[in-house]
Amino acid sequence: MDISLHWLNKYLAPAGLTADEAEDLLTRAGFPIEARTDLPGGDCRLDVEVTSNRGDCLSHLGCAREIAASRTSSTPRELMPPTINDPETEGSAGDHLSLTNHEPAGCTLFTARVIRGVKVSPSPDWLVKALESVGQRSINNVVDITNFITLELGNPCHVFDLSKLAGAQLSIRYARQGESLTTLDAKAHKLVPTDLVVADADRPQSLAGVMGGKDSEVTESTLDVVFEMATWDPVTIRTAARRLAIRTDAGYRFERGVDPRTINDAARRAVALICELSGGVLCDGVLSEGAPMPEPTVITLRPSRCDRLLGIRVPAGDIIESLRALEIGVEQEDGDDLRCTIPPHRLDLTREIDLVEEVARTASLDAIPIRERLEITVRPPQESERAVRELGALLTGLGFYETVTFSFTSPERAAMFCPPELSLLCVDDDRRKAEPTLRPSVLTGLLECRRANQDAGVEPEGGVRLYEVASVFAEAGGKSVEHRNVALLCDVTSEGRKPKSDDIQRSVRVLRGAIDALVRALAGPGAVVRPEQTKPHASAFDPGAFARLSLECGGSATPLGYMSLVGRPALDAFGLDRPCLVAELGVSALLAHHPPAASAKPLPEFPAIERDLSLILDESVAWSQVQALVEGASPDRLEACSFVGAYRGKQVGAGKKSLTLRLTFRDPARTLRHEEVDPQVASVVEGVKRELGAEIRA
Repeated sequence: MDISLHWLNKYLAPAGLTADEAEDLLTRAGFPIEARTDLPGGDCRLDVEVTSNRGDCLSHLGCAREIAASRTSSTPRELMPPTINDPETEGSAGDHLSLTNHEPAGCTLFTARVIRGVKVSPSPDWLVKALESVGQRSINNVVDITNFITLELGNPCHVFDLSKLAGAQLSIRYARQGESLTTLDAKAHKLVPTDLVVADADRPQSLAGVMGGKDSEVTESTLDVVFEMATWDPVTIRTAARRLAIRTDAGYRFERGVDPRTINDAARRAVALICELSGGVLCDGVLSEGAPMPEPTVITLRPSRCDRLLGIRVPAGDIIESLRALEIGVEQEDGDDLRCTIPPHRLDLTREIDLVEEVARTASLDAIPIRERLEITVRPPQESERAVRELGALLTGLGFYETVTFSFTSPERAAMFCPPELSLLCVDDDRRKAEPTLRPSVLTGLLECRRANQDAGVEPEGGVRLYEVASVFAEAGGKSVEHRNVALLCDVTSEGRKPKSDDIQRSVRVLRGAIDALVRALAGPGAVVRPEQTKPHASAFDPGAFARLSLECGGSATPLGYMSLVGRPALDAFGLDRPCLVAELGVSALLAHHPPAASAKPLPEFPAIERDLSLILDESVAWSQVQALVEGASPDRLEACSFVGAYRGKQVGAGKKSLTLRLTFRDPARTLRHEEVDPQVASVVEGVKRELGAEIRA
């Protein structure tokens, strides 16, 4: 925000504020000066940094208010707002113009005043110099006043040539499909139904809150004007301005909020100046349409609370003086509490802590002492952070490298991972032209990272293994959905260029082993991962090699995620030559059982007997079925049933596989003999033959 020192002094008494004083006082108030430019005549242009929540300081009066409220100035100053001399009126505005506001949610207040018989001419020297002092050029006396008011009070406004408005009417509505508007900068824009416009009876005449239209521009031939001052929904204005790449002083202020209660006085000031400089006559009445005026914000401030937060004693009288200097109404309630009424221009003040900050700013933050030593209580990290650290340490130990990838991707890549019940979440931002879509899966980043390794010729022994813990985003029912996932990727390694079935199975066991180790580390040794082969939820995965994963722990099962072979379309989309396996797990499901309950038991005193069984089964029979059948039978003295391996080949026949399992038997009180476990093994063999149609492979 550029301000002029001479212009600033017009609202301060006594005047004579120097550039150094202005820089010091504004910086102490939280508005540092980014640049200073000396101007002719002893003036100085100051580039003030204004935070996004302080739209009231995007004006000379707002900056002057901060200086006048400061209690650190060696020369106390009083704020002197500009005087308003209402002109005489003649006729009725309603006789010359009609107004309709179809969108009070997008335009909370729209006001229009009619001024007749204006003489459009060059602006007087004082107005030209004021605009030029902040880098703006003069256009004519009527238009210049609208720019002057924007910079003086922070209320953007606009003037229409009344004779150019079809039907002598203004209508606030959303643009219709196919409509267009040529703005004041002579650029034509195609409008969309999300663009709010001010239209006449035929077509849009202004892009609401952003820029006026060329067709109703005020020129030297203009005789009657419509002066408009309004306030608009910040999101609507920001959306239209960014989509059309139009940046204006008006849009910049409306995006930060302009309270409708500030409009009347600012509009009175503007029309008084227009009538004075142009000789026009103001018609009686104000055409006004919008939502009901908001009620004043009232906040209770406890001086004792202010003292505790600031760490210094601030007398109640000083608090009242500081707040009233900022035009905050203060009344003493029963006890020490202060009842504070927030002025309309301070949209940022909504809580007691906000008022405490105002007291600190006006008294200067330098008055708050800084202790040489701070008391710190050392506590262990929270369990969720410990779990994520353990997750990273475990996967790193298993040969996985952590990645940190970008949250955005292209719509085409994102669509390959998005479930049908969700929709993609995109941003409308010119800086993200190629990749405007938030990732619905962490795998988009891992696959991109894998391609970078491929292009760099990275070929470690055992293949590339990557993982990342990050958030994913989507939209459901018009609301955004965000989850935190951990994604894993590992190459399918093989000796030849084309991997065989055994190569894929070996890589599957590597990934499954990493998932099992991860689950047991975070949820305990009793946690079990159950895969279920099913159809994939998105096109990025191989339909014949996709499994949903669930976590069984403590007698309950919860969805965990999925693992899959990446499908050929996704490999081609990311430019990958080698097939790879991926998995994506929900972090919340992993952390639900962390930390696991610790348990300990003595080492066994007696040796175990192990028996391996090789079963020829149909390809459709899963290991989980075999394991559940054996453990459900509860053979006497069975300690464990574990998977050894699987074999597929001509020897076992097409559509069949040989699955080897290991049965471990142990007696806690003595050494078992082999003949004592023979009946149990025989019962297991009989059970798998009967229930699963298995054959025993010699």
